[in-house]
Amino acid sequence: MNVTTLITTFKEKFGTTPEQAFFAPGRINLIGEHTDYNGGHVFPCAITYGTYAVARKREDQLVRLYSVNFPDTGIIEFHLNQLDYDKEHNWANYPKGMIRYILESDYEIPTGFECVIHGNIPNGAGLSSSASIELLTGVLVDSLFGLEIPRLDVIKLGKQVENQFIGVNSGIMDQFAIGMGKKDAGILLDCQTLKYEYAPIQLENHKIIIMNTNKRRELADSKYNERRSECEEALAELQQRLPIEALGQLSEAEFDENQHLITNETVRKRAKHAVYENRRTLKALEKLRAGNLEAFGQLMNQSHISLRDDYEVTGIELDRLVEAAWEQPGVIGARMTGAGFGGCAIAIVANEEVENFIANVGAAYLDKIGYKADFYVASIGDGAKEIEVEAAV
Repeated sequence: MNVTTLITTFKEKFGTTPEQAFFAPGRINLIGEHTDYNGGHVFPCAITYGTYAVARKREDQLVRLYSVNFPDTGIIEFHLNQLDYDKEHNWANYPKGMIRYILESDYEIPTGFECVIHGNIPNGAGLSSSASIELLTGVLVDSLFGLEIPRLDVIKLGKQVENQFIGVNSGIMDQFAIGMGKKDAGILLDCQTLKYEYAPIQLENHKIIIMNTNKRRELADSKYNERRSECEEALAELQQRLPIEALGQLSEAEFDENQHLITNETVRKRAKHAVYENRRTLKALEKLRAGNLEAFGQLMNQSHISLRDDYEVTGIELDRLVEAAWEQPGVIGARMTGAGFGGCAIAIVANEEVENFIANVGAAYLDKIGYKADFYVASIGDGAKEIEVEAAV
């Protein structure tokens, strides 16, 4: 699927030619898991999988949307003064929410528009297809109507759609990585202050392999809330002696000196992960700036071990993928990414070993788990943007 094909689909569905084309990526988190709600940092990047759109302004107040991914739903249509959530509108609630909140932010959208979209983000892989659609819509509406919305505001509106319109209590990392992504760079983001720094990631000789367990993440939400409350419990006990507002404020040494204040051993392990993982994100910036990809890979490995042993959010499927990855030649590092209990892991693998890596890890996973994992070769790409009509997907 490329933009030229999308234009052909647009002509078939709407009988006219689109004016502009857009792209918003998916994202992975390279390191820094379960740190965001503990006052810490995350280290995501945008990837070259994402969501594409071609669009054209209308002369009336109708918005008409068609997704190549969901052809059975046909063209979904709504009016600019009817922007409430509608279960029947399925995926189109994400663009609808963005349009609503852009209007509520006092930007003028004088007419509706027509749009065809297509995403190549693997379904259910936890690579943030919803935030991709949100940022795609924000950039599209901004450009079509010349609104000049500051990018950080588009990012915040995307989070607002996720939290208030869709009803998912997620942080800002997904929208931030997709909105601010930069080719060949990771982003060290402080989730509290939104201060960020880019770190160069030179992967000329390596590829990022995304490994999807294909396990449904049934446990993720309940365990997420459980871990969050365990960290709050640890923080409350540490605050009896320490003037801190979040676990992310502690260094490893400060935590080690004061961990005895946390009475429950399991809760102590959860806090240790939050503190040490946050410090790993800061070390990652330092190592990448020094061009030391091997040291970054070691931090990825340590991250997975901590998520497995101290935070206990990996599970047999993710552990099998990552442990099999560690055994392969040409692997710089590997870890789970995302909330855990299924979803994806990532590995950085030398170009010449990619084919063997996928075959070997895939066989090891199938042998132990009994069903297949899926593998995607990804690159680090730019954030949401307008693209040339000829650009290929």
